[in-house]
Amino acid sequence: MKCFIHEIPKPSQNPPVCKDYDVVVVGGGMSGICAAIASAREGAKTALIQDRSVYGGNASSENRMHISGASCHWGKKNAAETGILMELQLENKRLNDSYNYSIWDGVLWSTVRKTKNLDSYMNTTMDMVHSDGTEIQSIECYQMSTEVRYKFTAKIFIDCTGHGTLGYFAGAEYRIGREEKSEFDEKDAPDKPDGETMGNTIYFCAHDTGHPVKFVKPSWALDFDDSWFKYRYHGDVVVYHDADDVVVLKPDEDYENHRDQLVEKYDVRSGYWWIEVGGDYDDIIKQAEDIRYELYQIVYGVWDHIKNHGDHGAENYELDWVGVVGAFRESRRLVGDYMLTENDIVGNNESSDGVAYGGWPMDEHTAGGFHAKGIIPSKVRSFPGFYAIPYGCYCSHNIRNLMMAGRDISASKLAFGSTRVMGTCAIGGQAAGTAAAMATQLGVSPREFGRNYIQDLRQELMKNDCYILGGRNEDKKDFARKAAVTASSEKKGYEAVNVISGVSRTVKDKSNLWVSDGIAKCGEKLTLTLLKPENIRQIRITFDPDLSAEICISVSKAFIEKEKKGIPERLVKDFDVSLLRSGKEVARREIRGNYQRLCILDFDEPAEADEACITVYATNGCADARVFEVRIY
Repeated sequence: MKCFIHEIPKPSQNPPVCKDYDVVVVGGGMSGICAAIASAREGAKTALIQDRSVYGGNASSENRMHISGASCHWGKKNAAETGILMELQLENKRLNDSYNYSIWDGVLWSTVRKTKNLDSYMNTTMDMVHSDGTEIQSIECYQMSTEVRYKFTAKIFIDCTGHGTLGYFAGAEYRIGREEKSEFDEKDAPDKPDGETMGNTIYFCAHDTGHPVKFVKPSWALDFDDSWFKYRYHGDVVVYHDADDVVVLKPDEDYENHRDQLVEKYDVRSGYWWIEVGGDYDDIIKQAEDIRYELYQIVYGVWDHIKNHGDHGAENYELDWVGVVGAFRESRRLVGDYMLTENDIVGNNESSDGVAYGGWPMDEHTAGGFHAKGIIPSKVRSFPGFYAIPYGCYCSHNIRNLMMAGRDISASKLAFGSTRVMGTCAIGGQAAGTAAAMATQLGVSPREFGRNYIQDLRQELMKNDCYILGGRNEDKKDFARKAAVTASSEKKGYEAVNVISGVSRTVKDKSNLWVSDGIAKCGEKLTLTLLKPENIRQIRITFDPDLSAEICISVSKAFIEKEKKGIPERLVKDFDVSLLRSGKEVARREIRGNYQRLCILDFDEPAEADEACITVYATNGCADARVFEVRIY
């Protein structure tokens, strides 16, 4: 039997527990997750600090926003973000065909927890930063669930808070709002600067019960008549944006002809991004709770309008979830060694120090949000192609050991409209986390690392399945680069030699892909013959999941109806890898049930071999074997 002794509390009974790391990542949204996993996989001792009970930020079950990126959701071909983000999404496709956000939470949480060298601190809020204005010495955090206070020291800190909170507390340079036209010569910038931002949103979900359901409007909900809903579509329609125009199509019309525009599909069962306020508030961060309450008033008022005012086809629908956290789009942007601008984006900049890329339109929501009656709620500035994001956008200009990733990177307000989406944030997170780990191992600052080792970083990112605009595999340690490549069959334009092209996706008219002519009963063989025998310890194979398709989780009808269920059918499912020396097998791996794009095969002992043979027996539904790249180490 336990005996409890009650003592009078004494001062300072909760001193901080001191923790020291190579890299500390603050913020557990998609950028923070990818940054932390990337850092840990590079061998750096890493901490991930998240103030919520789930990972994923706006993509988590708390907010349920789908992950947008350079592909513009079927709009731009061969554009999907790969790397850690695709790994997470493919894991979710394997487990979660019903778009269950709790399962998605589990995918993110479990991946973080099982990553070697990575410690996870959830429900942990950073509330103090010790900095002299040029360098961060430490940060302090409080873990609500355990009543433990922590003090973290690190060689490099990465701000993935969204708000730039770590940088703000440390004294980093930052910006809020719009720059004037003359500062960067951006043609779409205003003549004078202002503090306008995009607002916050709370999503909702409803379902069809199959019978009439009554909804009684709460007394605190707002009232809205039809005049509030011009350009704010909430029936069964398809919408696409083209320059200044918003065009509405009937649900049964084919909108494939509008692939280059941002396409949305509405019905009454999922929330609307245009339920948005706060962009014209005095301080969108300090007034976040006021904004959240107003969003609740609007959400329930909108639902009352849908249910009780006019025919919206919602008689049988019941509201079953409303988000509890206001989803931020915009607040602070930290100033880096380089600031991305509109000119970089529309010019399809392919910077030699680019470490991530974007393609989403410069999508700037009206600051007044829902209250801007009769005004198009978003200015969508579309552009063809993609742009590189330079490394300097991820390094603080005045705090030497601070990096950032996510929506707080160094970009002008206009450029931010494109970089802010979570797919772009996630691959930027992987770039920042990889760089931070490599810099700590070299004992240099992020800026020094970028100045002297940027090509090493770009090569490492490509090795880990990140796409670098204009980049090509030049890894001298990769034996496959000089191998002779043959296959049991191949289609024209998709020859076997493409697996050593140095690019692991289709770019313009270059497929960079081997495709077999069907799959024979004995399997399709891809053989790489080396110049001489080498000690092989690892083979990396990059398969084709269809980088023009969509695989993200969503509550939107556009995704649920159009996105294909299950594991992408193009991915190779069953295959063997054999290492041979003078025609004799010296090592073998048999893989069954693969569902990932990047498959890394390690051998228990290095095997001396002069040939690697990959035999494909089955895919997840495709008639042909499809391989983008093979690397041998």
